Amino acid sequence: MQTGQIVPLALPRGRKVFCELCRAPATVRCDGCGVTFYCEVEHQSADWVSVHEKICQLLIPLRTVSPFYDSEEKRQHGHEQKISREKFLAELTHSVAQKFLFEGKHEDAIPAALHSLKFTISVYGWNSVELIPAYLMLAEASLGLGHLSQAEEYLSQAQWSVLKISQCSPIIQSKLHRNLGLLYAAKGNFEESLYHLANDIFHASCAFGTNDVAVSGGYFYMADVFFRQNRMDVADSLYTEVADIWYNHFSRLIDHQYQSLLSPAEINVLPEEETTGDLLDESQQAEATQMLNAILDIREQASKPQLAKVAKVVFALAMYHYLILDIPKSYELMKKTLRITKTVPVEGLEEAIHRLVKLIKSKPFYTDRSTTGTASNLAFR
Repeated sequence: MQTGQIVPLALPRGRKVFCELCRAPATVRCDGCGVTFYCEVEHQSADWVSVHEKICQLLIPLRTVSPFYDSEEKRQHGHEQKISREKFLAELTHSVAQKFLFEGKHEDAIPAALHSLKFTISVYGWNSVELIPAYLMLAEASLGLGHLSQAEEYLSQAQWSVLKISQCSPIIQSKLHRNLGLLYAAKGNFEESLYHLANDIFHASCAFGTNDVAVSGGYFYMADVFFRQNRMDVADSLYTEVADIWYNHFSRLIDHQYQSLLSPAEINVLPEEETTGDLLDESQQAEATQMLNAILDIREQASKPQLAKVAKVVFALAMYHYLILDIPKSYELMKKTLRITKTVPVEGLEEAIHRLVKLIKSKPFYTDRSTTGTASNLAFR
């Protein structure tokens, strides 16, 4: 990161420069590109860590004086190049912000999301539906940091954009209502929160189907609200619904893998270049980890743990770790499931465990002692 002080006399007369992040008067600039300004070094550092390092040089042609065009054709071509660059940067910064959100790095996500919003506005204008994803990312990051008033402002912008268009996809509607549900839950307005989370479930079901993992988030956050209200019977049933959705989803993926293992010549379920880790995108991995581990903690810390439900969540996590190729962790959780089921048999789990054992045995991995081995060397009892 290169920092330079702004010399006001060196700027063109009447030109004022503002901070890339907060729009306050700028005092420093990035000397790497020379076209990005900040109110202080701390904001420059935050932007650099988030996304500026990736886009520093790409900003130069967008923020320097355009060349003189001697024909309308060349001017049009130059404009098209500018729009193409801005679209690329809008998508890149969106991907970076989304990745930070998946990782729970809300502070790092904000600069990238702000860049995505600015580039999207430049390409599509202020009244476009394309702005909504950026507003939702900024709202989600603000909620994660506990900045409720800022989150509410971004969600109001997103909601207004939705109201202005005649047709909005159920996917966007689902994300909007989920964030509104989380906002009202954080503010303690549980009835309003439940209303929006119910709408999240409805729109996600319309988009993906009632049993898709995309619906599980609405159930999970709704369960959290009932949990906070001490309505444990309702919360428990919703947590069970979430666990069942993920369990069934992973079971289908594991079954495909198992059938492919039994008859590799006849059953080509996955292309050769695709790995099991590719079966779950970053969003699904983040949600599965968050939801299932939270439910497991609640189940295990209950005054009277229901071991059958605990076993199912543990085994869902075992399947998840197998699918992301974390074989040692999958084996550890599978053994934990076996210990529980020796105490309380769970219907249908024995065959599922047998299939996962077979798959684990087929995968190479490194042991805890950092020596290479195979799962076939493990003793399953």
